[in-house]
Amino acid sequence: MNTPDAADRTLQAEERYRLLVDAIIDYAVYMLDPDGTVVSWNTGAQRFKGYTANEIVGSHFSLFYTDSDRNAGLPERGLKNAAEKGRFETEGWRVRKDGTRFWAHVIIDPIRTAEGTLLGFAKVTRDLTEKRAAEETLRQSEEQLRLLIEGVTDYAIYLLSAEGCVTNWNAGAQRIKGYAPQEIIGEHFSRFYTDEDQAAGRPNINLALAAREGRLEEEGWRVRKDGTRFMAHVVIDVIRDDNGRVTGFAKVTRDVTERYETQKALEQTREELFQARKMEAVGRLTGGVAHDFNNLLTVILISLELARKRLPGSPVLELIDNAIQGAERGASMTRRMLAFSRRQPLKLEAVSVPELVLGMHSLIKQSIETNITVNTHFALGLPHIKADAHQLESALLNLVFNARDAMPEGGTITLSARPTNPADLRKNEAATPSVLLEVTDTGEGMDADTLEKAIDPFFTTKGVGKGTGLGLSMVHGIVEQLGGKLRLKSIKGSGTTIQLWLPIADAPSGHTPETAEQPDNHPELASLRILVVDDDELVLINTCALLQELGHQPLRAASAAGALAILQTAEVDLVITDHAMPGMTGSQLLAELAKTHPTLPVILASGYAEVTDGDATAVPTLAKPFDERGLSLAIRRAMG
Repeated sequence: MNTPDAADRTLQAEERYRLLVDAIIDYAVYMLDPDGTVVSWNTGAQRFKGYTANEIVGSHFSLFYTDSDRNAGLPERGLKNAAEKGRFETEGWRVRKDGTRFWAHVIIDPIRTAEGTLLGFAKVTRDLTEKRAAEETLRQSEEQLRLLIEGVTDYAIYLLSAEGCVTNWNAGAQRIKGYAPQEIIGEHFSRFYTDEDQAAGRPNINLALAAREGRLEEEGWRVRKDGTRFMAHVVIDVIRDDNGRVTGFAKVTRDVTERYETQKALEQTREELFQARKMEAVGRLTGGVAHDFNNLLTVILISLELARKRLPGSPVLELIDNAIQGAERGASMTRRMLAFSRRQPLKLEAVSVPELVLGMHSLIKQSIETNITVNTHFALGLPHIKADAHQLESALLNLVFNARDAMPEGGTITLSARPTNPADLRKNEAATPSVLLEVTDTGEGMDADTLEKAIDPFFTTKGVGKGTGLGLSMVHGIVEQLGGKLRLKSIKGSGTTIQLWLPIADAPSGHTPETAEQPDNHPELASLRILVVDDDELVLINTCALLQELGHQPLRAASAAGALAILQTAEVDLVITDHAMPGMTGSQLLAELAKTHPTLPVILASGYAEVTDGDATAVPTLAKPFDERGLSLAIRRAMG
């Protein structure tokens, strides 16, 4: 039996509980009878739903549901589930007094007596509209991100598991790598790496680096589904959960092959420009050295020839002959130096490459060992090229000699020619109608370092005394002077191919061998008064001595100005002038003589073997070094 004090305490407790529930404003907490009629109402319910206690107590709680939910019987189903299962929890749209909707989180708990009789239901509702809006915004953002990623075609964007297996795949990944999603999802990403990278464990190393550093960025070769390679820019970001555990990786790959090839072509162009400038500088130096050397050789050859004539039957004649041969070899070297520096005069004509090579065949066979086979391959209908046939023959012989020396144990030399095609061109290289003449050997080849230096003058891989190092540089100079280009291809142990890109001639004229003129077939010239002009005293003295030997009367002038002064007072039959002189060059002297002595014959001598200024196309030239025969022939031509 309850005492009055106990009853008071119970009433006080109930009051406190009522006050507690009424004070809650973030939750709607109210009771329903077994039929779903509202029997209590707290402040939170009034705030959420807009009804006062007087307005809603006694009404059915289905009033808070949308029409569609009421028609579907959701209110009754919720009470039934709560009564049967002891609890019902759900989320859904509910309706306020003013008709607006809010997203509600609802819990319905049955209330029973100790005997289990159902007295009604306790209902707790929370307004999650803002949370749902945030979640919906996040969902839409994630959906937009998903659509964005799937729509990107320039980047391969996908996720990897912690073990490196592909877990999703976008359109860019399919375009760049060639795999459809169903083909690649679940597969390990290492299949995108080259065989050599896989063998080196690169895929797992990259994941480990990304996990340790948080991010990995690199460029390297990757492999498509069809086996082709592409240069990839790769970023791998690690993904961790709230506890810091690695759950996977985000991987972004971009195909940068075009940029890589463009950069490589740019670097190659820069290297070629550097090489061209270097070769131009060396060419100037080489040409200058050759010019001065030709002056010295002129003095040596003339002196030796005069000595030989004046010592008939002498025991030193053999030594003199050896010295002459040595000087002639020196002259041959200067011709190569001048060819390298592109200061050799060229006689351009239309040349048939097959005819030229076939005409050299016997000479080539005589120049190589019997254990070397020579093959030729020429395209049908090959156009003529614009070239100096004799210089091109010399260039080809040099290449054949190099090929021979690269095959001491024997092998095969192949000479071939065909028109160039777009596949031969480097990236961004302009197409020029050309014939590609190749000399290929099966010799030891060259490594990258040797290949880089191969056309440098005086660079040789042959033993001491076995090569000057000017053969290939001479070929390079001749081809450049023809308006073509020289390229080398070689791999150590796999032979070498020298490519000569030669311009196509406008119209074929054919090449016919020339017959050398024989001065001995001409009658002797009468004694001539010849003015010799040269700033090199040794050349001047020896040239005059040689003219005296030929029966002429030489006069000397150490400069163009000195020559003009002599001509004011003396009568001469011929002028022989050096070209490269300080103050006034030979060509400038020639122009002056055309005004003052228009009928006076002139011979222009040069250690460069070419005229670089003035109009001297109709003037006989004399290349240094010259001997008695060469000087005599030049005089006959000048005197007509």
